Amino acid sequence: MQLGPSDLSTTSKFPQDADSLPPVAAIVIIEDDPHIRRLAAEALAANGHHLETAGSALEGLKLVVATKPELVILDLGLPDLDGAELLRMLRAVTRVPVIVTTAREGDQHVVGTLDAGADDYLTKPYSVAQLEARVRALMRRSEQPGAAATLVVGELAIDRAAREATLAGTILDLSPKEFDLLMLLADRAGEVVSKREMLAEVWRQPYGGGDRTVDVHLSSLRAKLGESARRPRYLHTVHGVGVKLSAPSGETGR
Repeated sequence: MQLGPSDLSTTSKFPQDADSLPPVAAIVIIEDDPHIRRLAAEALAANGHHLETAGSALEGLKLVVATKPELVILDLGLPDLDGAELLRMLRAVTRVPVIVTTAREGDQHVVGTLDAGADDYLTKPYSVAQLEARVRALMRRSEQPGAAATLVVGELAIDRAAREATLAGTILDLSPKEFDLLMLLADRAGEVVSKREMLAEVWRQPYGGGDRTVDVHLSSLRAKLGESARRPRYLHTVHGVGVKLSAPSGETGR
């Protein structure tokens, strides 16, 4: 079944029965097309998720703030506010994973959306199976069974839940993608991570082609860590292979 680019807002409430089985995820869908909204909600509900839906940016923002979902599916083509602007508003109040759906194409648009704070994207028309797979993947990444709540490498500490990183006790002002990149490297501290792996894990581009995007984010991350490629402390380039995060000599970590 393909869900594609046809306006009525339909809202369904999360179940309140305390005896019911816990949902796989509590999800808010913000989509102005009532047909797509209904089909997506029905498909996800059939897999045990609990859904709330909204047909406008304002209604969607209110739902996210009020219900604190575990995942948001956001269409960029909303009638009252551009979805990219709503994404920025959401990122000001929550770190909830967001899947963006859009009929717009082009690498520049996709990269810009991910850099603005989206965790994944789907281009319309997309299938129910694709949507379900993206939801499952994001929920797996969010749960991270057995993962430490806070990663510590030298004087660098990364709080997964708060999505906050500190260096020697000072909070680092990181963009969403800079944080994701740092967390990926910290998860694998001491290992060399290739640019292809970074693109796949952080930008959801498993086939490469975005080396420049990775380079720009690494350069910005180095600057915020008080270092450079020529004078590294935490981020060490292994030429032709990738980048390794490790504590500076003399500092304890992990």
